[in-house]
Amino acid sequence: MYAFRAGLVLTLLIAFAAADLFAQKSKKSTSDDQGYIPQVLPESKQKKQKEQETQALPPARELPNTVVAETDRLTFETTALSGKGLLSQQTRDALKNLLRTSRGPMVALRAFVAGSGDLRRVGELTAEAFADRHQPLPVLSVIQVGGLPLAGAQIVIEATEQDRRAVNPNGVAFLSGQSASSIGQSLEKVKTALRGAGLDPADALRVTCFVSSLDDERSAHAMLSGNFPNAAVNYIQMQREPVTPAAECEAVARLRGAPSEAISFVNPPGLEKSPYYSHVALVTSPRLVITGTQLAFGSKESDLKLAFERLEKILASADARYPGLISSRIYLTSNSLTAKLRAVRAGYYSDKHPPASTMLPFEGLPSLDATVGLDVIAVPESASARR
Repeated sequence: MYAFRAGLVLTLLIAFAAADLFAQKSKKSTSDDQGYIPQVLPESKQKKQKEQETQALPPARELPNTVVAETDRLTFETTALSGKGLLSQQTRDALKNLLRTSRGPMVALRAFVAGSGDLRRVGELTAEAFADRHQPLPVLSVIQVGGLPLAGAQIVIEATEQDRRAVNPNGVAFLSGQSASSIGQSLEKVKTALRGAGLDPADALRVTCFVSSLDDERSAHAMLSGNFPNAAVNYIQMQREPVTPAAECEAVARLRGAPSEAISFVNPPGLEKSPYYSHVALVTSPRLVITGTQLAFGSKESDLKLAFERLEKILASADARYPGLISSRIYLTSNSLTAKLRAVRAGYYSDKHPPASTMLPFEGLPSLDATVGLDVIAVPESASARR
């Protein structure tokens, strides 16, 4: 009997212990599930967090290859030099000032960058600045130069804008770069070219001088401002090392009277005629096609031809062709490419009426592998056909 009772008690103890263990496990499980209070974000924050997790960042806006501008509304501006900050800050400041003071939409920018900053940032910052202001994007040319005439200055931007009203009722003239052994002599050639087109220095809208050395900085600014009182002026060192020519100045001017044709070319007496370019291109066509810079990679003839072929396709997309060219600007990374470029260019540009042209050596281009950059201005094919 005693053994029976002892066994019964042991059995009951084991049963109670098992039940208690089961209760503890159930309690622990219930506590783990029910003791945690989930954090619930406000609905607005949940939505924002969900959007951040599921939405991809918008792609960067690409600058156009071409723009179409109205000839009679073209105006020109050059940004003031600043030594404050590095390239990004100076670029932002210059673009901000341009957008604040512009008299209408900007259609083309040409940025000259000194120093070792990343030239590609100029395009990125340009797209950002114009997108933030909900402005149409301009075409852009970026060229690395040897120096600018202010200590610490890393960028100067030339802007081509469209005024809100007609300011060039008779059209505009584009002048080739006039090479000389000094900036003074080059500016005298610019005056000769203007006179040959029936214009004078007061008609100039923009004058840009490229020099081998910035030694004559003060006298250069005095000559530019004194001789061309109504022009946006610019003064740039091409490369850090001395190059030839010592100086070359180009210009854009407002026509006093309308030519009889959409495009006409002038080679004034007193200036040596060249088979490679015309000294002055007179344009009364209502619209112009302006391109950004097309780059060439390599120095072989086939490399250079490829750049001209790409440019030809870009022009065609805007109803323009090489016969309608009025202005051509070619940026070389070495003077040794000059003869080869001229030979290749002759296969594309008109030999009867070559455009006004500037072709000079510069420090660099946005791509380290690029050897040549070129941008052009043309009259749409429908207008140039009426020549």
